[in-house]
Amino acid sequence: MKEKLNVMKNVKKITGVFILIFMVMGSLMFAQDRAINPNQLPKTAKTFLAAHFKGIAVSSVIEDREIYGVDDYKVYLSNGMKMEFDSNGNWKEVDGKHQKVPYGFIPASIKNYSIKNFPNTYIIKIEKKRWSYKAELSNGLELEFDKSGNFKRIDD
Repeated sequence: MKEKLNVMKNVKKITGVFILIFMVMGSLMFAQDRAINPNQLPKTAKTFLAAHFKGIAVSSVIEDREIYGVDDYKVYLSNGMKMEFDSNGNWKEVDGKHQKVPYGFIPASIKNYSIKNFPNTYIIKIEKKRWSYKAELSNGLELEFDKSGNFKRIDD
């Protein structure tokens, strides 16, 4: 009798695991990317583009949708640059694709540190993370900064 109960418990556990796996797989199928019109970007992202990339056409915008809503936006410019915005339109990453990114939105301490310590280079990519920034220079070095823009280390 005990043996039958143990078998039944194991069957229930296995069934529960399979149900969980199928739920996760099903939810992943509904997450999708889709192309949208640049006018559909959040106002914050449109303002950012107008202020820092004036005169450069947007070639495409991809909206990354998750089950719970929009996760982020990927914007591709006609000059090859790419940027990512969060669901509210705040910039997360600007990738110049080996071109100098505009310095107007980069925190002053990061801009000043890179200009002072690496005068013959320029920032070609910058990422804003939850607790830090990472700036890639034209010479291939990656500079890491804390959330306040204070230099932490070089990651080459």
